Amino acid sequence: MSERSRLPPFAALRAFHAAANHERFREAAEALGITESAISHQVRRLEEYLHVALFERTANGARLTLAGQRYLAEIDPAIRRIQAATETIMGQTGRKVVRVTLHPTLAVTWLIPNLGELERQHPEIEVQLVTTIRPLNLRRDQIDLAIRHGRGQWPSLVSRLLLEERAFPVCAPGYLRVDPQERPDTTLKRARLILNTRSPEEWEEWSRVRGLPPPEPGTMIGIEGQEDSLRAAEGGQGVAIGRSPFVDERLARGTLVAPFGADDPSGTAYYLCRPADIAPTAATRQVERWLEALAAHT
Repeated sequence: MSERSRLPPFAALRAFHAAANHERFREAAEALGITESAISHQVRRLEEYLHVALFERTANGARLTLAGQRYLAEIDPAIRRIQAATETIMGQTGRKVVRVTLHPTLAVTWLIPNLGELERQHPEIEVQLVTTIRPLNLRRDQIDLAIRHGRGQWPSLVSRLLLEERAFPVCAPGYLRVDPQERPDTTLKRARLILNTRSPEEWEEWSRVRGLPPPEPGTMIGIEGQEDSLRAAEGGQGVAIGRSPFVDERLARGTLVAPFGADDPSGTAYYLCRPADIAPTAATRQVERWLEALAAHT
């Protein structure tokens, strides 16, 4: 077999890798700076090359098949080694590279809009974002910093609280009439509740924080993913659980409102993490301090 026939088209590999990490063709397209149809075309090209389905297409997006999961596990380290080797060569220009991994939505809604200020303060530092919904092995993948969601305890990582998360009902302006004399659970009985199926306990958790009984399942519609849940709420389709800081920009623009306030803690938070057994570089320390300052003013 020739060398050419053993290697699939790299553009197709890159599209598959992005789609698998983002779990949404739309988000993968945004990350690569191409169209969603181009992502779909390249993924199908790879599936035809391999003679196997890598994704199961659903009404709400696409989900990796077992074959897709196995293929991703094999090629992910190789692609990241190519990225690291490329960055090593490019880093010889003199700029100090700091690699940061975080959830794609947190990157788009919170970090990326503020990166210009970091570049102005530290023009000698180049921050490279690795956006993914999957926790990465920071040492293996040569990641300097990670922003992780949880309770702050991960093996072999040093973690510090970065952003407290709040979770509260949100809806389109005018969708829900609120009587201050009425309990929130009574008010919500007049509304359709939107459940993010990736966080199926969110309404029960919010009710527990408020000391309220959980809502009736019959009043809910399930939508996969926080972003699509918020879009449905913006469109007047019901009341969703918004999580700060993801929802903050929509609240500021007024496309969503928080009818019962926006101060309910979710019980989890975002933590700034780095490998415990690797001494951070001076550039990494500077990015850490900048991120903490940004979070303090969020």
